[in-house]
Amino acid sequence: MNLRKKIMLNSPVIDGIKFIMLAMFCGWLIYRGSGRIGYNWQWYQVPRYLFTFDNNIFTPGPLLEGLWVTLKITACSLVLATVFGLLTALLRLSGSLVGRVLARVYLEVIRNTPLLVQIFFLYFVLAPIFELERFAAAVIALSLFEGAYASEIIRAGIVSIHRGQWEAAHSLGLSSFDTYRTVVLPQALQRILPSLTGQAVSLIKDSALVSTIAVYDLTMQGRTIIAETFLTFEIWFTVAAIYLIITLVLSLIVNVLEKRSPGGVQFT
Repeated sequence: MNLRKKIMLNSPVIDGIKFIMLAMFCGWLIYRGSGRIGYNWQWYQVPRYLFTFDNNIFTPGPLLEGLWVTLKITACSLVLATVFGLLTALLRLSGSLVGRVLARVYLEVIRNTPLLVQIFFLYFVLAPIFELERFAAAVIALSLFEGAYASEIIRAGIVSIHRGQWEAAHSLGLSSFDTYRTVVLPQALQRILPSLTGQAVSLIKDSALVSTIAVYDLTMQGRTIIAETFLTFEIWFTVAAIYLIITLVLSLIVNVLEKRSPGGVQFT
């Protein structure tokens, strides 16, 4: 009987009910707080900032346009951050003293300075020198920042591979490049995928900081709408909900890919 009760309490239905109750409680707190400060909710105005239909023609609103910019920045930064992270991890594991020193300096500088300062430095100092646009400066800043953290995740995954895997690969005549490509990285990827997913989620949220250099992403569009309409809570809650949906979809996709992953090559 006790086991049956535990199963019932841990069922998806019970979890769903708990989530709904928590959401209702949070909604009640927000409603109660807004009532105390005399805030007038105007949710009916929010949809037109998402999209409109003119003569059955779909027209994206400023929030969806900002979302598109956010997705582009995130996609470009995610690819570059993976490249920077992989190269830095390989340099730290290499036999080159210069490579290890450069990788270490990069990690310490990036991880011990705020991302906002890095964005300002790239945009106001380096961008005029190299004639970079705001979008490019934002992508590079996010890529360098997230790549530093991704490199430690990747390095930990590589180090976790048993030494016997390396020895078996070399005994088969595989070069170092082929060993990494066909043996080590496929196995390491499956181990580090959850951590990399968390880093990708952080990248999506950190992308909101590019609004500080007037990149019209989702956050910047939200700030602009609020300045014009004073729909403070409605717009910020909508923006937060959009970010939440993006991160949940990303986590779902990664979970599916993780389950379908072959797991790499195994030597016994």
